[in-house]
Amino acid sequence: MEENKKTEVNTEVKNTEVKTEGRRNDNRNRKFDKKRPRNNNRTSKPKSDLEDKVIEIRRVTKVVKGGRQFRFAATVVVGNRKGLVGLGTGKAKEMPDAVKKATQAASKNLIKVDLIDNRTISHDIIVKEGAVRVMLKPAKEGTGVKAGGPVRDVLELAGVKDVLSKSLGSSTKINAARATLNALKAQKSPDHVAYLRDKKVEELR
Repeated sequence: MEENKKTEVNTEVKNTEVKTEGRRNDNRNRKFDKKRPRNNNRTSKPKSDLEDKVIEIRRVTKVVKGGRQFRFAATVVVGNRKGLVGLGTGKAKEMPDAVKKATQAASKNLIKVDLIDNRTISHDIIVKEGAVRVMLKPAKEGTGVKAGGPVRDVLELAGVKDVLSKSLGSSTKINAARATLNALKAQKSPDHVAYLRDKKVEELR
């Protein structure tokens, strides 16, 4: 009886050793697998196709108890020339930092513009921002962007290729850019207008 018990104990010990060794091998294999790339076919994220352009950089002053603090204020427009465009501002002690903040703000405030044939706006519009008024009119193919300054920058980065424009009133760059952006934001495609009026597109012509 004692010999049988010893044999059973030895068998259990051996089985336990085998299980323990198996677990160790599994853990080693898992550690080794973690070092391997999970997916060799993984592709990196595509780079952003957004372009940016500095509209204006101003030096601003902030009065504090210790005196005056000078900072830079930047206005930047970004777009992909395919219907996405955004405008942002940023302030910092250094000019590059102000531009970087403005670019990040513009990238977070992108809007989708409805363009006809991916080249011109849908309808005439006049938008006022501060003392600036911006008028935009659709144009036939080949006309080009008839605009200047901030208005042209916003239109081109939005993907507008043919348009007529006119700026009236003050020449404040940031207000001109905002007015242009608001004008693009207010554009509605013929399909959208037909949907709002509960009509067919053919009935609007």
